[in-house]
Amino acid sequence: MTGNAIAIKNFAFSPATLQVKAGTTVTWTNQDTDAHTVTSAASGGPLHSAALATHATYSHTFTKPGTYAYLCTIHPFMTATVEVTR
Repeated sequence: MTGNAIAIKNFAFSPATLQVKAGTTVTWTNQDTDAHTVTSAASGGPLHSAALATHATYSHTFTKPGTYAYLCTIHPFMTATVEVTR
């Protein structure tokens, strides 16, 4: 899947792996009735959303190439990755 949108639905991030170029802003939208977060898996990572209510969004602009693993801190089994290229 291309683009810069990630859906949070059915207790999963979709797509589970998103590839974007550096400088891209990615937006997550919660489509579940439960609250979810978008939080970097590594401490000090760039992703730190508040709890997102239904239909709430969170955006982050990725400026540096790399692989950014993240999860929902409320439901830690929900994991995904953004891969940023030059």
